[in-house]
Amino acid sequence: MGFVIGVLTAFAILMIRDSISLMLAAVGEAYAERSGILNLGIEGMIMLGASIGFVVTYKTGNPYLGFISAGLLTGLLGIIMGIFVISIGTQQHVTTLGFTIIGSGLSVYIYRLSIESLGGVPPTVEGFPRIYIPYLTDIPVIGPSIFGQPVAAYVVVLIVLFLHWIMEYTKLGLHIKAVGDNPKAADTLGVNVFMIRYLAIFIAASTAGMAGAWLSTAHSNMFLPNMSMGRGWIAIALVSFGMWNPLKIILGSLLFGGLDALGSVAQTYGRNIPYQFLQSIPFIVTILVLIPIARRAKVPKALLKPYRREEAE
Repeated sequence: MGFVIGVLTAFAILMIRDSISLMLAAVGEAYAERSGILNLGIEGMIMLGASIGFVVTYKTGNPYLGFISAGLLTGLLGIIMGIFVISIGTQQHVTTLGFTIIGSGLSVYIYRLSIESLGGVPPTVEGFPRIYIPYLTDIPVIGPSIFGQPVAAYVVVLIVLFLHWIMEYTKLGLHIKAVGDNPKAADTLGVNVFMIRYLAIFIAASTAGMAGAWLSTAHSNMFLPNMSMGRGWIAIALVSFGMWNPLKIILGSLLFGGLDALGSVAQTYGRNIPYQFLQSIPFIVTILVLIPIARRAKVPKALLKPYRREEAE
């Protein structure tokens, strides 16, 4: 019985920990797509955020500063990307995909420029403190997984719930949806289409950066090249899985976080199971899930379409 509880506890802890970066990046991506921008640069932005978050934390000893810096500086990269896809009107899928390469390259460059590995061993940071709530943390399985996570986990949950509230219950959220479905009509009604799209892409890039900072300062406490391991692509899939609804995306993130955790637990306790297969499980399920969803998904009508005010007139 103790062995079973131990396995379930490990699974629950990993599920929550693995889903945090997914839900943060995916909810931010939903903002971009809802406004009409497909951000394929999210994978590189996660990597850039991981590098910035780790370097700032390593240099200052303050993971909170690293987390915030990752969000703001990666958000700046999003604004630069917005100049191309929003103001200039370049093809979104080509341009944003290029920013994945840029972000990934910058992440390694910044890390190597700022930190020297001793003897080839990557340095680590102390990261965020963990919260232990008396009595609640002692509950089997549920306690350690929900009430024993790093502080950043609870911050992320508050951020994504706040973003859900903005999208679904505020005037700003209504404007974002309007710009993504019919920018001409939104412009006619006095909504600044360009400003809304810049704000949305900033949110998408910032959340991706913070998701990366979570990986390097709370999840593993170190930076490694390609440590995102495709989380950006899964986040893009989660947006479609959740039908561009932040709350559904959060639930989907828990599902995919569970699949990732299942692979890790099976790799630890299983026998004769190739780790390559276990690591591929989330991607296989992503493809299988998206096949039926793609047929009934209501994609924002202006997604991938640049807006030109003179053309609309």
